[in-house]
Amino acid sequence: MTTTKPATKQMLTILFLCIFWYIVSSSNNVIGKMILSEFPYPMTVTIIQLASITIYSGPFFNLWGVRKYVDISWRYWLHWIVPLALGKFLASVTSHISIWKVPVSYAHTVKATMPLFTVILSRIIMKEKQTKPVYLSLIPIIVGVGIATMTELSFDMLGLISALIATMGFSLQNIFSKKVLKETGVHHLRLLHILGRLALFMFLPIWIYFDLFQVIKHPAITTGDYRVIALLFADGVLNWLQNILAFSVLSIVTPLTYAVASASKRIFVIALSLFILGNPVTSLNILGMLIAILGVLCYNRAKYYSRIHKDSILPYTSTSTSNIKYKQLDSSSELLANNNYRYQNGGNNHYQNGGANLSTNSNLLLNNSTNSNFSTSKLLFV
Repeated sequence: MTTTKPATKQMLTILFLCIFWYIVSSSNNVIGKMILSEFPYPMTVTIIQLASITIYSGPFFNLWGVRKYVDISWRYWLHWIVPLALGKFLASVTSHISIWKVPVSYAHTVKATMPLFTVILSRIIMKEKQTKPVYLSLIPIIVGVGIATMTELSFDMLGLISALIATMGFSLQNIFSKKVLKETGVHHLRLLHILGRLALFMFLPIWIYFDLFQVIKHPAITTGDYRVIALLFADGVLNWLQNILAFSVLSIVTPLTYAVASASKRIFVIALSLFILGNPVTSLNILGMLIAILGVLCYNRAKYYSRIHKDSILPYTSTSTSNIKYKQLDSSSELLANNNYRYQNGGNNHYQNGGANLSTNSNLLLNNSTNSNFSTSKLLFV
C-alpha cells in the first residue's frame, strides 16, 4: 500500500499537469490567432511574450526555489548564449507570422516536421547518425504534411515558409540548448529566463524602429480597445506558463512519455483550434494531419529505443582481460618502476598496491574526481 499511494499520486500529478499544459497551450494559440487577426504585428506579440518571461520568471523562480545562475564566461556567453537568444526571437516571430497567415491547425501540422529538421541538423552540426527505424519514421511525417499542404483551403506561401523557418529555429534551439545545459549545469528554467531577457534587450531597439510608431497609431491603441490589450496581456502570461508546464512535465517523466505527451498536445491544439476558430477543412486535410502526427509518434518511439540501445553499450569489467586494452604509461613513471597502480580521488591522497597483479606493460589508471565510491560507468579504461 505504501508504494501504491505515491505511484498513484504521481500519475495523478502527471495527468493534471498534462491536461493543464494542453489547455494553456491551446488557449495560447487560439488567443494568438485572434490577436493577429485584429492586430497584425507579430514582432510586438513576440516582444510582449519575451517581456512576460523577463518580468515573471525572476520572482517566481526565486519563490519556487529554482537554483541560481552559474558562472558562465563571456567567451562562452558570446559563442553560445547570444546565438540562442537570437534564434529564440527569430523562431518566435516567424511562428507568429505563420499563425497570422495560415490557420493554427495547418501551422501546427507543418511544425510536426521538427523531427526531420532535428535529424538533418544533428547530422550536419553534431555529426550524429540515426538508426534505420528513425529514418523510416520520417516518411509518414513528410507524406502527412504534404497531403495537408495540398489540401489546405487557406494556403498561404508566406505562412508555410514562416512555419518551416520557425520549426527549423526551434530544432536548432533544442540541439544547442541541450549542449549548453550539459556544459554549464545551469537550470533549464534559468536558461529560459536568461534567453528571454537577453532576446528582449537585444531586439527592443529593432521593435521600436519597426513597430512602435505603427502600433501607437493602431485603432485598438488610439481608441483604448481594452479587449485587444487584455488579449495581449493574456497571451504573454499563457506563453510564459506554457513554458513552465512543459519543463515541469519533462522533469518528472521519461523522454518517451514526454515526446508522446508533446505529440498528443499538438493533436489537442489542432482539434481545439478547428472547433473554436472553425476554419474550413476537408477529410483529406484531416487525414494528412493525422498521418503527420502518427509519424511524429513513430519517430519518438524509434528515437527512444535507439537511445536505450546506445546507452546499454557501456564499458564493463570481466574475468577475461583479452578484450580490454590498456595504454602503456611512461617508463619513467614511478608506477612502472614499482609495478603499482594509483587511485586518485580529487585531492592529494594516493593509494599504492604493491601486490597488484599487473605486468610492466599493462597498467590501469582509475580517475574519480567526485567521491570514493566505484561505479562501472565512471571507470575509464585508457
